[in-house]
Amino acid sequence: MQIASVASAFPEFYYKQEVLTEALKHDWRHRLPNPDILDRLDESMQVEGRYLVNPIEFYLNLQTWGEANDSWIAHALELGEKALCKALHGAGIGAKDLGAIFVTSVTGIAAPSLDARLSNRMGMSPNIKRIPIFGLGCVAGAAGISRAADYVKAYPDQAAALLSVELCSLTLQREDISMAHLISALLFGDGAAATVVVGDKRKSDGPEILATKSILYPHTEKVMGWDISEKGFKIVLSPEVPATVIKHLGKDVDAFLGEQGHKRSDIKTWIMHTGGPKVLESTATALGITADDLAASWACLRKVGNISSTSVLLVLEDVFTNRRPEKGSLSILAAMGPGFCCELVLLRW
Repeated sequence: MQIASVASAFPEFYYKQEVLTEALKHDWRHRLPNPDILDRLDESMQVEGRYLVNPIEFYLNLQTWGEANDSWIAHALELGEKALCKALHGAGIGAKDLGAIFVTSVTGIAAPSLDARLSNRMGMSPNIKRIPIFGLGCVAGAAGISRAADYVKAYPDQAAALLSVELCSLTLQREDISMAHLISALLFGDGAAATVVVGDKRKSDGPEILATKSILYPHTEKVMGWDISEKGFKIVLSPEVPATVIKHLGKDVDAFLGEQGHKRSDIKTWIMHTGGPKVLESTATALGITADDLAASWACLRKVGNISSTSVLLVLEDVFTNRRPEKGSLSILAAMGPGFCCELVLLRW
């Protein structure tokens, strides 16, 4: 099983972080006890800018969840098609030749799902297996690669695509001035990424997927996720996230590698979900590595913020394209998300 390609797509609107912060301060100035708190939070985010699917004015006039979700469907299809077309081209595979497609998003809903609508738009086989994924949040980029690997392991002559589309800007709750939402409004952005995974009977120069592991931590449902109401998605983001990473990630990686006959020092490249500054710092602490070892993740965070499940695929794209490890070396690709849970993927280049 190999990752044959990975590609991204972004909206047309890119704003510097200071522009977005000022817009939020202006909108919330009469509701926040101290609007300057946004400046202090912004400084701690270490984000330089973010993509949005709509101009700022759209969000200031947004009234209902229905309006937000209609925008999500339209833009998710557009960006999803772009990312998927680029990934298929990179893998040398036509849309009609895909055996399965996994689509993950946690920022909107649609039935028929995005995969069905994209199948019609892109001319996929009417027999393609469609697996829409909702609810995994940030972990879904890594989990989607794992599930695509499961598929091509069963069908080694086939190819499966994973598409992640996250339009986090459309979950903005203008009435919510909780600390969790202030952080979310300054951290998350919009984008899409896709990857193609092929079975052993197909050849690629991408990394081989040696093993995967899913880990669910019992009774941690309130660490991260959404509360869903008539107003849409309200962020659940506990201060416990960094501590949870430190508590679990290192020992889980060691156990996973031990099962494969490896140890942590064998890993040459770490392809980690961007999270946020505290999450990346906690990741380095948990794994006993440095900020330089997470350079691709830090670069992604600075440039586009956290794009939920899409982010780990953006880090993978950067490594795949610009930081490719030497042949035969090992990498860990990982993400954590609602559940609370972790997904680990062992790669060999």
